[in-house]
Amino acid sequence: MAVIEITDDTFADTIRDNPAIVVDLWAEWCGPCKMIAPMMEDLSKKYDGKVLFCKINVDENPRVAMENAIMAIPTLLLYKNGEVIDRIVGVVPRDTLVSAIDRLVD
Repeated sequence: MAVIEITDDTFADTIRDNPAIVVDLWAEWCGPCKMIAPMMEDLSKKYDGKVLFCKINVDENPRVAMENAIMAIPTLLLYKNGEVIDRIVGVVPRDTLVSAIDRLVD
């Protein structure tokens, strides 16, 4: 499954309805965000059926960014059963991201 776009309005339902989620908080003008996007697409295929990958544009959806105290982008929030279990800020190596995502499916 591809990375899906969510909004301020769909965020809470998405978190509630899915046991394992990676949320990418990004913006169109953000260079590092564009660097992590292909990795997110690739990993969404690797974890298809196990982890839902979402992205939310913080310029268009500021409420989620404010509620989660997002100070820099990209920020990835990893949710397991509705709770944030990890927060990754900036571009990280693929192995670091895979290790974090693996904790969602354990």
